[in-house]
Amino acid sequence: MSKLRETRGQKIIGALEKNAVPILFGIICLIGIPFSGYSLGYLGQEIIVRISRNSFLIIALLVPIMAGMGLNFGMTLGAMAGQIGLIFMVDWGIVGIPGMILAMIISTPISAFLGWMCGKILNMAKGREMVTSYIIGFFINGVYQLIVLYGMGSVIPIKNTSLVLPRGYGIRNTVNLITIRKALDNLLAIRFLGISIPFATLLIIALLCIFIVWFRRTKLGQDMRAVGQDMEVARAAGIRVEHTRIVSVVISTILAGYGMILYLQNMGTLNTYNSHMQIGMFSIAALLVGGASVARASIGNVFLGVSLFHLMFVVSPPAGKRIIGDAQLGEYFRVFVSYGVITIALVLYEIRKRRKAARGGLLLAQDQVDSGEVDA
Repeated sequence: MSKLRETRGQKIIGALEKNAVPILFGIICLIGIPFSGYSLGYLGQEIIVRISRNSFLIIALLVPIMAGMGLNFGMTLGAMAGQIGLIFMVDWGIVGIPGMILAMIISTPISAFLGWMCGKILNMAKGREMVTSYIIGFFINGVYQLIVLYGMGSVIPIKNTSLVLPRGYGIRNTVNLITIRKALDNLLAIRFLGISIPFATLLIIALLCIFIVWFRRTKLGQDMRAVGQDMEVARAAGIRVEHTRIVSVVISTILAGYGMILYLQNMGTLNTYNSHMQIGMFSIAALLVGGASVARASIGNVFLGVSLFHLMFVVSPPAGKRIIGDAQLGEYFRVFVSYGVITIALVLYEIRKRRKAARGGLLLAQDQVDSGEVDA
């Protein structure tokens, strides 16, 4: 009986430790909601909007995790490719859903090339993929700024004068996306209990989820899972490890480009030089808030994470104003939490990894003692 209680206690502690981040965020949201003064209907509407706006981007992170490459900070490469597609879409005057499709077509080869380049570099930095992809994002951001600020209008022809800076070249800080604003969100919008639901956008997100579930069962998906579990065993089984890792990054980068286009059609404005800067950080933070880790993530983690993370984003400014008298504190708290949750998740992952390694070492030693290979 005592052993049974001990086992149950260990399971409860393990479950609490595994879900520490979602539980913490749930508590923060429960405390913040009454102080925010918002109605449940308003909060429900905000959560639906943010799920439709951000989920596609977060789902793009799942494929590299499946391949054992951790959290893909390099998803910002795809976001920049999506923004380039949108700039050309506005310049050519294509509106509505056809404009979004055109932007996706333009972003696809750019995302694929950047993803291939990123994957090649990450193969040379095995075990340090996350920090490497983070730095690659900064590097490509410099190239992006050079092209958009100096190349467009001078080397790359831009006909729409409203896009170009007064000096004659370079794209303005803000690009108006009114021609596609909520084009997809309003395509099949329905109302339920007073909440407007962008059915078409959610349908596309659902199709992406089905694709991810199907992809995991394909030969390539199984190869990625094998590579993620143990690269050497996968290589011995005849799997092209490096190629598989590159493919996972390419898929993630292409999906991130599409996700950025969906994100910006909801916003209706493109901040040319800053829209992509925090998108990777916030997407990764939201995924971790949902209970994902560096080595394992699911579709359920995506939707739980985006709900909790963005609910905290909505309630923290008014709650901070009511509790302390300063709404700006809520803004600082949001940025602090987005970085802090990534730190906590990485620390917890490392702790669990070391515990598992230590437990494995103890079991191996006990087996050797039992078999008589070493003296007790």
